[in-house]
Amino acid sequence: MKYPYLKMGLGIYLSYLLLGMVNIMLASNMSFLSERLNVARTDISLLISVVGIGHLLSINIAGKLSDRYGRKPLVIAAALLYAVFLVGTPLTTHFQIAVLFAFFAGVSNSLLDSGAYPALNEGFKAASGTAIVLLKAFMSVGAIILPGLITLFMSRDIFFGYAFFIPAALFAVLSMYFVTIRFPGMHTKAPSEETSDQDSPNLFGWKEGAALVVIGFFSVSLSSVIQTWLPTYGQDVIQLNEKNAVELLSFYSMGGLICILVLAVLLKKIIKPITAMIVTPGIATIILAVLLFSRNPSLAPFIAFFLGLFTSGMYQLAMTVMIDLFPANKGVSVSYVSAAASVAFMVIPFITSMLTKHIGVSAVFYFDLCIAVLSTCLAIYLSKQIRSLSKITQ
Repeated sequence: MKYPYLKMGLGIYLSYLLLGMVNIMLASNMSFLSERLNVARTDISLLISVVGIGHLLSINIAGKLSDRYGRKPLVIAAALLYAVFLVGTPLTTHFQIAVLFAFFAGVSNSLLDSGAYPALNEGFKAASGTAIVLLKAFMSVGAIILPGLITLFMSRDIFFGYAFFIPAALFAVLSMYFVTIRFPGMHTKAPSEETSDQDSPNLFGWKEGAALVVIGFFSVSLSSVIQTWLPTYGQDVIQLNEKNAVELLSFYSMGGLICILVLAVLLKKIIKPITAMIVTPGIATIILAVLLFSRNPSLAPFIAFFLGLFTSGMYQLAMTVMIDLFPANKGVSVSYVSAAASVAFMVIPFITSMLTKHIGVSAVFYFDLCIAVLSTCLAIYLSKQIRSLSKITQ
C-alpha cells in the first residue's frame, strides 16, 4: 500500500479541523458564556488565558510521554479530554469549574500536538513537511465552519451549547477510531540522517534565536487578538449586529486557509521564508491601520479576510526559519518557539481584557498594530543577519 498510514492521517486531520473550531469556541460564544456564567465578557477572555497556561505547563511532559509510550495513546487521550471540555463548559454555571475545563483544553492541546506532529512525520516520511503544513489548513476550515454553525443556531433560537456538543461527539468518535487503527513506530530516521543533523553546525547565535522566539510570540499574539476581539470590535465600534460581527471570523479564517495554501506554493520556488516573514506582518500593519481608521461596515468582511491572509502563516514561517538557522538543535529550537506561543496564549488575553476594560476595544487593535510593526522590524533584522553571514561564509 502506497500510504499505509492514510487512515491515521485522516483521523489526525479531522482532529485538527475540530481544533480549529475549539480555538475560537470561547471567543465566538463570549456573550452567551458571560450570561450563563454571570461574569463580564472580559472575564471570558481569562478562560482563554487558562487554556494557554494548561498548554505551557503540560507541553514538556506531553513530549516526554510521546517519546516514552508512543503517539497513539496521546492522540486518544487528547480527543477524550477535548470531549470533556466541550461538554462541560456550556453546561456549567460556575466560573471556577469553567476555568478547570479550560485547563483541560490546554492539556489536550499539548497531548494532541505531541502525538500528531511526530506521527505525521513518521507516517509520511517522503512528504512530512506537506503533511504537517496541511494541519493548519484543516484548522482554518474548522474555524470557518464554527461561526456559520453559531449563526444557524442563533437564527433558530437553539441553545448555544450545541455548537460545543457537536465537536465533542466527533472527538469521542475519533478516540474510538484511533484505537482501531495503526500508528507508525517512533524510530523511523536512518542513523545517517540523525548524524547529519547533529554534525551540521549552528552558524547563528542567541540574538537570532531570541528574535525568532519573540516573532513566534508575536505571531500567535496577532492572530489571538483578532480571533478573540474582532467580533466585539465589529459590534461596539463598527456597529455591526451580533450575527454579522461573528461572521467576521469566517472571513478571517477563509483568508487564513488561503494564506497557508499560497505559502505552500510560493515557498517552494518563488520566495524564501525570511522574505515572507517581512512581507506578511508588513502588510498586516497596513490592514490593521485601515481597520482602525475606516469604520465602514461594508469594508469589515474584506478587512477580516485580508487580516487572515497576512497573519495566519507567521507562526509556521517562524518554525521553518528556526529549523533552518539551528539545524544541530532542531527539537530544542522548535520547543522554544512553541513555548513562546503558549506564553502568548496565556498572557495576551489578560492584557487585552485589561485594555478593553479600562480603555476600550479599540485599544486592543492599536496594541495589535504595534505587534505587527515590531514583528516586521525583527524580521528585517534577521534578514540582514542572514545576508551578512552568507557573504562571510562565501
